[in-house]
Amino acid sequence: MATGPDRSNYLTTGRGVLSWLFTLDHKRIGVMYLVAITTSFFLGGVFALLVRTELLTPGQTIMTADAYNKMFTLHGAVMIFLFIIPGIPAALGNFVLPLMLGAKDVALPRLNLTSFWFWMIGAVFALVSIIVGAVDTGWTFYTPYSTTTGTAVISMTLGVFILGFSSIFTGLNFIVTIHKMRPEGMTWFRMPLFLWGLYSTAIIQVLATPVLGITLLLLVAERALGIGIFDPTLGGDPVLFQHFFWFYSHPAVYIMILPAMGVISELVSVFSGKHIFGYRFIAWSSIAIALLSFLVWGHHMFTSGQSGITNMIFSALTFSVAIPSAVKVFNWLATMYKGSIRLAAPMLYVLSFLFLFAIGGLTGLFLGALSTDIHLHDTYFVVAHFHYVMFGGTVIAFLGGLHYWWPKMFGRMYSERWAQLAALLVFVGFNLTFFTQFVMGSHGMPRRYYNYVEEFTTLHQASTVGSYVLALGFFIMAGYLLHSLVRGAPAPANPWGSATLEWETTSPPPAGNFDVELLAGDPYDLDALRYDPGVGGWVRKDPRSILVAAGGAG
Repeated sequence: MATGPDRSNYLTTGRGVLSWLFTLDHKRIGVMYLVAITTSFFLGGVFALLVRTELLTPGQTIMTADAYNKMFTLHGAVMIFLFIIPGIPAALGNFVLPLMLGAKDVALPRLNLTSFWFWMIGAVFALVSIIVGAVDTGWTFYTPYSTTTGTAVISMTLGVFILGFSSIFTGLNFIVTIHKMRPEGMTWFRMPLFLWGLYSTAIIQVLATPVLGITLLLLVAERALGIGIFDPTLGGDPVLFQHFFWFYSHPAVYIMILPAMGVISELVSVFSGKHIFGYRFIAWSSIAIALLSFLVWGHHMFTSGQSGITNMIFSALTFSVAIPSAVKVFNWLATMYKGSIRLAAPMLYVLSFLFLFAIGGLTGLFLGALSTDIHLHDTYFVVAHFHYVMFGGTVIAFLGGLHYWWPKMFGRMYSERWAQLAALLVFVGFNLTFFTQFVMGSHGMPRRYYNYVEEFTTLHQASTVGSYVLALGFFIMAGYLLHSLVRGAPAPANPWGSATLEWETTSPPPAGNFDVELLAGDPYDLDALRYDPGVGGWVRKDPRSILVAAGGAG
């Protein structure tokens, strides 16, 4: 096998923009998603920096109160709908899933391209609605404000509606691909755990996303036709919107976090140099989280006036989700125990994930308990908890996965030293930004407020400085990753020593992924590999062990 970038790889097969925009190659679609969502992440990050800069001092700093409302709506909507929800499945999942299966492509390549175009169309609708139409409802579109404001709510909700089709199509494609295209030898309990994460996510995407679509259509119907569904002045019930919205949006939290957990499962084994501990428990816990995610939406509504017994039930169900999540964390820690840990950049993100996600999960206990949630509801404590789970979980895992699969995607190695510096800055900047918000929230600082009393000034300033450190980490990251595309050292087929099938092809892969048919074994059997200094990477001790005999393919 080639050890560096091949001239006939998927990046060079076909020239021109149209060869990309109309490609059916899952790898090119994954790269286009990567460019699109990282652009969205940049935009969302700029909006976040503007929000934090405004909060540097009480009163007006750089913008008016109305502009501030629009900025946090921009930040929330772009980050949630254009980056975090599609992020790992659409970019990393699209690229890696068929490779992990030893397959040529996903089961439904045209549907895959259609899902990307739906994402692009929905993103245009959403961005135009927010920037030109000045939507300022927040990313949740809560009624009755979203039904009465004069801003472009209809076009915004239609944009999110279109984005939902992209999510559903991707989920359907992944389910069919995993069911129908596993190679010989890959039983359900020989699948890489990243595939379990994507499979569980796909179930939620297919089942929960239509609920959001119907809810947004009802919102459009109410605004356009004056039908009383959510607006109390028309005989509607605004709490009904909350039920519908959170019935989707809490499972959506696990659309964001389950693929991230799959990424961590891959990285922790490879960079600990050990077989994953408790494989079946991690796999089943992904399914358990997917199922339980549909039962806990009511914990967002403890202060909405629902009955005491309903609050008790939702509180108890909320705590139950902690069990499968804890199963994963303890198994990851057990995998690391007495391992030969390499502190390469992907592993630094694993360690960051474990620390940050643990804080996010443990602070969720205070919001799941009725007695403390009443005090903390709609304060900066909720903002901090949400970001520790979503950024400290999903985004950190995305960064770990991006660094892990970057050599495979582009055939180039990045600067390890700069990557370690960026990981450190991201970790420090994030904690400085959001840990201070736990303190503010516990002392009663409401979220989304434009102004605040003097006693919170120091904490707000520390949080804003932290956001600048965080941004510096990301600018450094963008610099060395882009530099690697031009001057990075050629990547071997397997630079990390992983036993999953995507590392059995060249870096970057050819258009058809594999020249031979592969036989799947234990995806975490790292003893089957040896380091070959001649190629600068890892190779199988017995290359024949993964090849299907002629005529023996199933």
